Amino acid sequence: MKLIIINGPNLNLLGTREPEIYGNISFENYLETLKSTYKHNVELYYYQSNIEGEIINKLHEINALKEQKFDGIILNGGAYSHTSIAISDAIASIKIKVIEVHISNVFAREEFRHISLFSKNCIGTIIGFGLKSYDLAIEYFLKNE
Repeated sequence: MKLIIINGPNLNLLGTREPEIYGNISFENYLETLKSTYKHNVELYYYQSNIEGEIINKLHEINALKEQKFDGIILNGGAYSHTSIAISDAIASIKIKVIEVHISNVFAREEFRHISLFSKNCIGTIIGFGLKSYDLAIEYFLKNE
């Protein structure tokens, strides 16, 4: 199985940004843990951008691949989840299944975070389990290939 994790804005700062909300582990370090945990079952790729258009381009690029096709996308759009109609439209326009993840419990935070523009175009949303949210998404793909 081939999966890609796409992280949006400010998630490159994990480990140092608001550790009381996001923890103190960088995503790069956690990614190594994920790759090690799932090395026999999953080819795991990673992309991060703080730029909305780059995330859209990556979704389109992944969808266009004929050989090397991905089986799923795990997307943490960060703040774009609450604001980007364009990324939501990109998710709706591709054939690859997308799971939306959020590290924090967005419903325990500011009210504007309670709405995701992505959720309706994803097969599911995993919220509030810290970095383990990514594990849960991988497990879903493995059990539902």
